[in-house]
Formats: sequence, C-alpha cells, structure tokens
Amino acid sequence: MSHGIHDAVGLELARQVAARLRQSSQPLVMARENLERWRRLNRGSATLIRCYDEWAAILEKPADEVCNILCAAEEGLRLRQNSPFAGVLSAEAVWSTKRRLRLGHATPST
Repeated sequence: MSHGIHDAVGLELARQVAARLRQSSQPLVMARENLERWRRLNRGSATLIRCYDEWAAILEKPADEVCNILCAAEEGLRLRQNSPFAGVLSAEAVWSTKRRLRLGHATPST
C-alpha cells in the first residue's frame, strides 16, 4: 500500500473513531487502556513511551478537541501512526475501509 493510500486509510479510520467518540466516551476508555498496556509491554523503548505520553495528554482534553487533533492534517497524520484507538472499530470495519480506499486509488494497468 502506497504512503498516500495508507495516509488516506488512516484519516478515514480516524474520522470513524471520531464519530464514535462524539457519541460515547468508550473510545477514550479503550485508548487509555491500550496506552497503559503498551507502556508495560514497551517500557524499554523511550521513543514509544514519549509517544504514549503525548497521546495520554491529548486524551485528557475535551472529546471535541481530541476528535479535531485525531483528524487534523499535519499533526493528526503524525499522531495517527501510533493511534491508541486500536479496537474501537471492528476488524470488519477496518478491512472494509481499506478495501474501499484501495479500490478508489487503483490505477488501470497499461
């Protein structure tokens, strides 16, 4: 998958997570639990711990602000690389989004 398609998939998944977050605080709960687990698993990686700390601070903000950051162009692109919202969307929803966007970006063979 090219970087452009990967970035488009990440943005679309972030938008879907944000839509759920606007309806319920459950995605925040899941994200915080993921960060706690990842911190334990990766405690020897200072780079990952800094990333998790950055996300932990973001998750303390109001939900609308978290949604805006998650879906932002520049900052969001970087942050989506290590999004703690794993598990918020079903595997089926994730794969469906990936298939749809890959097909939309497919170029005809010459």
